[in-house]
Amino acid sequence: MSDISYEVRDQVAYVSLNRPEKHNGLTLDMLDDLAAAARRASSDRSLRAVIISGEGDSFCSGLDFASAGKEQGRIMRMLVPKKSSAANNFQNAGWAWRNVPVPVIAVLHGHCYGGGLQIALAADFRFASTGTDLSILEAKWGLIPDMSLTASIAQLTTIDVAKRLTMTGEMFNAAQALDWGLVSGVSDDPLADAEALVVAIKERSPDAVAASKALFENTWYNGSRLSFPVEQALQVRLLRGRNHAIARKAGLSKEKPVFEERQI
Repeated sequence: MSDISYEVRDQVAYVSLNRPEKHNGLTLDMLDDLAAAARRASSDRSLRAVIISGEGDSFCSGLDFASAGKEQGRIMRMLVPKKSSAANNFQNAGWAWRNVPVPVIAVLHGHCYGGGLQIALAADFRFASTGTDLSILEAKWGLIPDMSLTASIAQLTTIDVAKRLTMTGEMFNAAQALDWGLVSGVSDDPLADAEALVVAIKERSPDAVAASKALFENTWYNGSRLSFPVEQALQVRLLRGRNHAIARKAGLSKEKPVFEERQI
């Protein structure tokens, strides 16, 4: 895949934006390849988590307009949603990670602007270095964010914050992002924070973790009438599964469970 690396280590897929000389500015190929990486992760039942990061000095500086601007026809085609999805190719580069059954964690440092921020917000968790600076930078170009931010940011912060950042394109630091709920944690070693979370998650049934993600992805803001049936259906699947039996047996015997591959 062009400028996107994908490596599995110890049941964790490490996905990296690999265009450091451009602060990982996004090309159109990179957008397609990010969605392809998400599909690859979704199909791998042995995975327990995905960690997305950026090589070099930044996570991602957003869309590389100098590169993408040479392909106006392709841009217009990518803006049209696929028949099988409400999302178009731009949105899938971010939102496709919400369809991956395992937790997806973004590790942020340096610049996290525009499309880069939208990819990060589409992850389940975000850990940022203390020096990270962020911006919904589309305002600089007379645009609005169009890579799934409207769905992701509504789950994380208040509408006035979302409007302000989108209207102004202002820069803000990691501490402010944490205060607004846009990142999960800030430290000098965000990768270590991400990997520590993965260790904790791997102690639990992969089916229960997948069901937990599906539970909230399918019920957030839906209210009890729509949420309760999803909750019920997922629980029935878990109760019938092998990994629940393994977890139950280990819990009763006070032993460490050894889980099978994810079934959900």
